Amino acid sequence: MAEHTDSAVPTVVVDDVHITYKVNGARAGRGSATSALSRIASRRKSPGVREVHAVKGVSFAAYKGEAIGLIGSNGSGKSTLLKAIAGLLPATKGRVHTHGQPSLLGVNAALMNDLTGERNVVLGGLAMGMTRAEIRERYEEIVDFSGINEKGDFITLPMRTYSSGMGARLRFSIAAAKNHDVLLIDEALSTGDAKFQRRSKDRIIELRRLAGTVFLVSHNNKSITETCDRALWLEAGTLRMDGPAKEVVAAYEKSTRPDRRTK
Repeated sequence: MAEHTDSAVPTVVVDDVHITYKVNGARAGRGSATSALSRIASRRKSPGVREVHAVKGVSFAAYKGEAIGLIGSNGSGKSTLLKAIAGLLPATKGRVHTHGQPSLLGVNAALMNDLTGERNVVLGGLAMGMTRAEIRERYEEIVDFSGINEKGDFITLPMRTYSSGMGARLRFSIAAAKNHDVLLIDEALSTGDAKFQRRSKDRIIELRRLAGTVFLVSHNNKSITETCDRALWLEAGTLRMDGPAKEVVAAYEKSTRPDRRTK
């Protein structure tokens, strides 16, 4: 965990946060297709809404200069928690306090498929609060960082012609062109080749050095240990462990490792 004094002001405080949302329809599972056919035949309505308790009483504080990795199995609440910190999901119980403006990668830089990459760089920069002068100044750097022009002039083509990886790289490049109080990144470093991933990690380190706070969700534990100094391990919506990234990742991997002991 990054060092800080007791008088330091945290950038994010998550205080006993619970997040519950509703899902329409029945649980998927054995017999669900048969049940659906039966409902159609009898003209019965589909089952009601069920409630999902995605985050359960999570509390922590984050400080300037920290890069914090969120790890855990699928459905553990990582992405839901990021959206709550970004202000996109309200807490059902508890509070999320932020000092400065949180930016969730891929949301603030909301790109439009029918527009060219060039136009999206401008719109994404404006959406993050950059001026047109700042965007012009950093335009070439953004395009070069994304690497999408390495095999052709793709920046002049509509975004709908891009692969998912190209779109993700451009989003990261736009977001990384601005210094953020709090930057929230969900699986962005899993896209691109090794060269782009190295550039992304270097940029995150630079953002931390400039007194920002970075949250990173990734299923690549190596990315977490190489990029983050602290990690939060979420499981079934609860915070299992909070500490140095290498220690938390080691504990998580130990818990998921198959038991190979022989009888």
